[in-house]
Amino acid sequence: MTHTHQHTPHHGHGGHHPGHGRGGHHEGGNGGQAELLDLDAEVLAEHLASITAWLPLEDEPRHIADLGCGTGAGTFALLERFPDARVTAVDTSAEHLKLLREKACARGIQERVRTVQADLDHSDWPDLGRPDLVWASASMHHMADPGRALRIVRELISPGGLLAVVELAGVPRFLPAHAPANRPGLEERAHAATNSFHAERVPHRGAGWGPMLTAAGFTVEDERTLTVSVAGARSEAVGRYAYGVLQRVRSVAAPALGPEDLAALDELLDTGSPNSLLLREDLALRTERTVWAARRA
Repeated sequence: MTHTHQHTPHHGHGGHHPGHGRGGHHEGGNGGQAELLDLDAEVLAEHLASITAWLPLEDEPRHIADLGCGTGAGTFALLERFPDARVTAVDTSAEHLKLLREKACARGIQERVRTVQADLDHSDWPDLGRPDLVWASASMHHMADPGRALRIVRELISPGGLLAVVELAGVPRFLPAHAPANRPGLEERAHAATNSFHAERVPHRGAGWGPMLTAAGFTVEDERTLTVSVAGARSEAVGRYAYGVLQRVRSVAAPALGPEDLAALDELLDTGSPNSLLLREDLALRTERTVWAARRA
């Protein structure tokens, strides 16, 4: 298998993003989550396009299933990459699916998109047809039983079809290591303070998806890891994305942070402060995503 490490400054992805959940469950509910997903899509658009272009497909897919579609970053990237395809977009969030349909209408491609509201942790999945390509970006790790979900995907995918699993190494980072000046290393300590929460709530994050795919009856054809860095100077959305992500980190990390770290984090999140995240010029989104491409064994 090949591992490609790609460093790409972008303006604008897909896949899904901090807190995005299993077939649509999201940590902290949907409040603000749609905005975060849209910011993720804007900032990492070129990264997502590079993944869709890399997929080792035998033929161009005509029917794609997007599992845990969120507000549609993956859906629209796939529709752009494969102009003759249609997508069945699946999520538990009615709000996210509504936004996705509105975007499809605005782009004039609503006839190529079918939305399905469903919780894929349930044993009875809705009829998703026989997709040639199943796309699961940052959703499999939220499944209560991802092995079972992968076995269901194996049964529904068309013969010769491809499954693409895109997973993140963790929540994106934004601040340089020496920042902020009064509490260097604050961001890493804040993330470390969320570890026990995520270990309990999202135990499959960082799982070995290659062996899990093999156990579910797939053959992994290729694997690619992308390391991405997007400078704030290249995309003003990086600051808004950093603000949204660190707001969510604070909501989880606060009980485990010391008072000085918590005060410094609150100062970064205070939009009226001269030290607000939104005013910093040294932000850069740093993240890593791995994609596995697999076929039925």
